Amino acid sequence: MSIKKPDSSKVDRLLAEQRLYIAQREKGYREQALKLYPWICGRCTREFTRTNLRELTVHHINHDHDHNPADGSNWELLCVYCHDEEHTKFENFISYGSRSETRTEAATFSPFAGLKEALKNKTS
Repeated sequence: MSIKKPDSSKVDRLLAEQRLYIAQREKGYREQALKLYPWICGRCTREFTRTNLRELTVHHINHDHDHNPADGSNWELLCVYCHDEEHTKFENFISYGSRSETRTEAATFSPFAGLKEALKNKTS
């Protein structure tokens, strides 16, 4: 019994279409997230400028890349290193489950959380 190999040109075409689809989808939500949020990693608080902005990624909090609400509630900006760590944590959770009864939350550092209150106190 022989196994029929898929036509390499068809596979190449499908891969190219998938890469294009992913690039277009990412471009839309990445641009939106970069307009909504300060250019700071939500975990390690590293700050980014235009020169190193390519190292800042958009992380989907619920890990569903097709869930992209316009208000950005499913996104957080993470540097490439923290983003890899978040996905490693998620993969380990899927593979091994939780070792405790507490639920592990995604990184949600808010660097400007107390800014309004601090400015209010400074002007008083």
